[in-house]
Amino acid sequence: MRCTLGVDIGTSSSKGVLVTDDGKILASATRAHEVDRPHTGWVEMDGRVWWDEFVAITRELLAAEPAAQIVGVGVSGMGPCILLADEHDEPVRSAILYGVDTRATAQVTRMTAELGEDEITRIGGSVLTSQAGGPKISWVAEEEPEVWARAARLFMPASWLVRHLTGAYVLDHQSASQVSPLYDIEHERWHDPWWQRYAASIEQPPLAWADEIAGTVTAEAAAATGLPVGTPVITGTIDAWTEAVSVGAHGDGDLMLMYGTTMFLIATGTETLRTASMWTTAGAFAGSRNLAGGLSTSGALTAWLKDLTGDDYPHLLAEAAQSGPGARGLLMLPYFAGERTPIQDPDARGVIAGLTLQHGRGDLYRAALEATALGVRHNVDTMRAAGARIDRIVAVGGGTQGRLWLQVVSDVTGLVQEVPEKTIGASYGAAFLAATAVAPDTAPRIEDWNPIAETITPDPGLAAGYDTLFDRYLRLYAGTADVVHELAADQRGA
Repeated sequence: MRCTLGVDIGTSSSKGVLVTDDGKILASATRAHEVDRPHTGWVEMDGRVWWDEFVAITRELLAAEPAAQIVGVGVSGMGPCILLADEHDEPVRSAILYGVDTRATAQVTRMTAELGEDEITRIGGSVLTSQAGGPKISWVAEEEPEVWARAARLFMPASWLVRHLTGAYVLDHQSASQVSPLYDIEHERWHDPWWQRYAASIEQPPLAWADEIAGTVTAEAAAATGLPVGTPVITGTIDAWTEAVSVGAHGDGDLMLMYGTTMFLIATGTETLRTASMWTTAGAFAGSRNLAGGLSTSGALTAWLKDLTGDDYPHLLAEAAQSGPGARGLLMLPYFAGERTPIQDPDARGVIAGLTLQHGRGDLYRAALEATALGVRHNVDTMRAAGARIDRIVAVGGGTQGRLWLQVVSDVTGLVQEVPEKTIGASYGAAFLAATAVAPDTAPRIEDWNPIAETITPDPGLAAGYDTLFDRYLRLYAGTADVVHELAADQRGA
């Protein structure tokens, strides 16, 4: 039985699937993990965990289906992350994670002043923000010189797995385009002048596209994982882009909406669109471009409320449904971990407005769901204002299992969402990419692997009320930003 194996390294867990060549999931496995938050604004993870969990997941999947013939391996992972390793591929420090890690604000400011915002945008596509990899590399060089002196190579989760599986040192174009400002998006290559200025001691990873074969499983990797020697391994990419692949939301005019620990949006086209409020990146495939955005919290916010109240999701969802649209006069800003797009404000913080003694946890939970939906609306409006064509929206991720959250997002945004049959996410997309890479002449179609199962349509009767709430959402941020920024400074000092 011919199968591909896909593994994704996520923020809160690693997931793997074993998939037949017609898209059936034979087995799945998960390993939960936590990120480290040693200081306010820092979010890290020990990169060695990524390979350890890949090995454990792969062995579990192979044991579940001993008759499976593995013909290809797909990998993906959270990003952009900055994992620096020495010449022997030993990490020199924990990986610095994507935009939720906001430590490099001084480097963002300095590099922008040195290079010029217009020139940064012309070369790399996007202004520098907490999402950009370049300032985080500079942070290590400036703040941890002893660590920097040992750094020789740059990895992200997918490329770390590829290195261990095949020995290849490679990074995909999509991931590289988020190591701003070190990548030239128009010429699809590293921008040597700025690489030499900010990362000269780091060996440049050769570049490939996500669906290209990076190499084959070595004897050493086979002994560790149980995979056959010589099995092809794709280059892979960042998990959000692989999730878009998993549901077929990577065509011109598609928008992928990923419900996870954070919320992520990817609009796909062929034109390089530039706006200071969003991220312009290379796509997963040659010739494609993306305008992307992300909320710093979504599932993380609802999980916080669950832990705070000591109840479970089914009860909280039931109470949120009972609360009804508008959460009985509550309005929440979901910026509990700062915010990425479109406000690009690492010092933003959560705000709950309108609280009275009559409000309960169901109202708070409803307000949290509506807050993430209002954040999605803000992002979509900003994408469209920048010229993005959005014809079709596909929802993916663990949050799609809750119908109320999906309905709230459609009601608040006025958007129709398509929900595919399988929403397991990036690991499934990685397995699909591996299947297409090893059989290019008879490559499967994702529409056959994962057809649309449900469509969520907005309630037009709620549009006016949510229009008013969205206006208040924008004004609440503007009206509280000064005080919130002062509080954020106090938190850093503490």
